[in-house]
Amino acid sequence: MINLSILDQAPIPSGSDSYTTLENTRNLAILAEDLGYKRYWFAEHHSTKGLASTAPEIMMAHIAASTNRIKVGSGGVLLPQYSPFKVAENFRQLEALHPGRIDLGVGRSPGGTAKTRLALTDGVNKDLNEFPRQLKELSHYLTDSMPSGHEYAGIKAAPQTNTPPSLWLLGMGENSAKRAAELGIGYVFGHFIKPDRGENTLKTYYELFKSTYFSSSPSAIIALFVVCGETDEHAEELAQSQDLWLLRVEKGLDSRIPSPEEARKYRYTASEKERIETNRKRMIIGSPSTVKKKIDDLAELYETEEFMVLTNLHDPKERKNSYKRLAHLYL
Repeated sequence: MINLSILDQAPIPSGSDSYTTLENTRNLAILAEDLGYKRYWFAEHHSTKGLASTAPEIMMAHIAASTNRIKVGSGGVLLPQYSPFKVAENFRQLEALHPGRIDLGVGRSPGGTAKTRLALTDGVNKDLNEFPRQLKELSHYLTDSMPSGHEYAGIKAAPQTNTPPSLWLLGMGENSAKRAAELGIGYVFGHFIKPDRGENTLKTYYELFKSTYFSSSPSAIIALFVVCGETDEHAEELAQSQDLWLLRVEKGLDSRIPSPEEARKYRYTASEKERIETNRKRMIIGSPSTVKKKIDDLAELYETEEFMVLTNLHDPKERKNSYKRLAHLYL
């Protein structure tokens, strides 16, 4: 059985704005719940024109209040920039408001340029190497299990809840998989970023997993780009926008989603065509039958039953339709 979830970066199409994009996001989340998607997570990106999800906690509160059952989460909070205690309290607050529906996904990503990072930390140059400590402290705050010898022992993250939010680590390699396994928390592999590292990464997570308060068995989710069209040809036409968008994002250019017309007219260099071919390894593109076969193959390779999908298209209707077609395959 395959479970489907959505990772939303709240991509802004060219010619649109953040207001319209966020309203479309709300509508998509309501549809996702109706279609049977398991989770709806929000990314965290800063200082960008093209992505409207900068504060996952706020987006989660908004969407949880607009829906009834679907789990809402962060994919993920950029923990190196923040206080583990404050993150724990933010998510316990959400858990108190929406019991049993809150997922706390965290990542080690710096979240932008060095200048952006400093702006986030108010000028404090925080070391990314502190992430393992921060993650462990976060797990203690969520479960009221801070060791007695710790300098913050006795401090409780409030409000108190019967159960903590579920804790997930986002990663792209064996080191993060090992960290998630040792803490006994869920793991989300970024196939949409580093597809070639998935098999060894998931093997590491499964083999080293230790049962803890959070979970008695490993839970892995695969995050990937998917464009599901009416036919293979239709999907390829839609995906052109995503191809050009990724090229521009990688170059630090305009990060708004270009239209299919703009993508068709764009004159790609030989190196850009090569890069698109490489980026296509991060995606599944095709008709429903094509998409299903490729997802089924990945499910077998990764030994997992849940996929978290990103579909960044220019037309909100086409984006919805892609998620609908995908849901009809499995849900």
